[in-house]
Amino acid sequence: MSVTQTQTVARLLALALERGAIRYGDFTLSSGRRSSYYFDGRLLSLDPEGAHLLGSALLPLLASAGVSAIGGPTLGADPIVAAVAMASWQQGAPLPAFIVRKEAKEHGTAQLIEGPLPAGATVAIVDDACTTGGSLFHAIAAAEAAGCSVGLVLAVLDRNEGGSDAIRQRGYQFAALLTAGADGVIKAS
Repeated sequence: MSVTQTQTVARLLALALERGAIRYGDFTLSSGRRSSYYFDGRLLSLDPEGAHLLGSALLPLLASAGVSAIGGPTLGADPIVAAVAMASWQQGAPLPAFIVRKEAKEHGTAQLIEGPLPAGATVAIVDDACTTGGSLFHAIAAAEAAGCSVGLVLAVLDRNEGGSDAIRQRGYQFAALLTAGADGVIKAS
């Protein structure tokens, strides 16, 4: 990671704490697991500075992976992929964004994926947090079913609760901007 990217991720962590995106206490996660902390990625990705920092921090990882689009599961990935798409356009190397629905629409075009997903593209899949990897695997499966290959899987926060290991075990490259230790302390990756 470059010095600039390291500084960007450090500021992202500080902002997450400032905005209350990281809270400590007793929480039940969507996976059903209990946790001593909670990460609300939308408090970070929907914040103007947070969106800017996410786009800036993720673009170098996407460039290194050689992907041509970024997408992820709704709702956690929605603002992240939009921030990356905007930042990529501003830097002169546009990356289209797409969103994977929880299930295909039952009306209209009955799409599972929304947005401009180039046929045969190598894509990145992103989510705000990775616990078990379930949401990421759903988005990976949808992208692959659409004829794309997955060149990189990303999370803003890797909770280190088995999801990132499962993703790597299935042969995907995985990266996170922030990681949580067994004690619940979150640090820059």
